[in-house]
Amino acid sequence: MKTLYEGLFIFPETLDEEQLDQAVAAVKSELERVGGSMENVTRLGKRSFARPLRKKKAGIYAIILFRLDGEKIPAFKLRLKLGTNVFRAQFVKKGELAAVQGA
Repeated sequence: MKTLYEGLFIFPETLDEEQLDQAVAAVKSELERVGGSMENVTRLGKRSFARPLRKKKAGIYAIILFRLDGEKIPAFKLRLKLGTNVFRAQFVKKGELAAVQGA
């Protein structure tokens, strides 16, 4: 059964709008390769980091809602590292997010 996840993706700050579109398309492609589907993309824009990460001071943030089998998350993370322009990504099950925000 596919579970709904919310992913916070950080892309390099050096990407222009067209390159960012390509990066999001690459994430969608990798997601589909492991059997998932993308539901929604919300771009949050460029944000500064609280402290430098890997000598970078800022990144372009996007929240992506997607459906994927939980057992395929590690394979998806690996594919993101190898085949996309994702600087960093973090995933939360959508149901868990609601439980945390309600507390």
